[in-house]
Amino acid sequence: MEHTQETIEILNDLITINNDRIAGYEKAMEELKGNDTDICLVFEKMIDESRELRNALGREVQVLGGTMADGTMASGKIHRALMDVEAIFTGHDSHTILANCEAGEDAAQRAYSAALAEKHIPHFLRDMISGQQKLLRNAHDEIKDLRNQTT
Repeated sequence: MEHTQETIEILNDLITINNDRIAGYEKAMEELKGNDTDICLVFEKMIDESRELRNALGREVQVLGGTMADGTMASGKIHRALMDVEAIFTGHDSHTILANCEAGEDAAQRAYSAALAEKHIPHFLRDMISGQQKLLRNAHDEIKDLRNQTT
């Protein structure tokens, strides 16, 4: 039971990271003020991706008997060590916004790595978390490439 509660907390921390990611990309789109539709389309894709990841994690939380986190910036075991992802998604120009988005993606990577470092996570969840981390790594690389194109 103790490990189940810890697993629920870790999954909810990852849900919160994805909620922060959604809020961060929404904020970044506001910062762009519709000036760069190509970048906004990428941000919309990232938002949809995080919703899917969050929902998959939420289903597992419910299977374990827990309640899915619904907010941002929880004080969870993994998340409290990370910077406020939402706060770093702000800037004034496309390059700055993309650089800040890349920093947010770095924070998501650290959260997923911390979750995978937990020894008691069941193998099937470890596989799911690892797969999500790889997907987010691809998103990180896409954001980095876009940032490099705006220099």
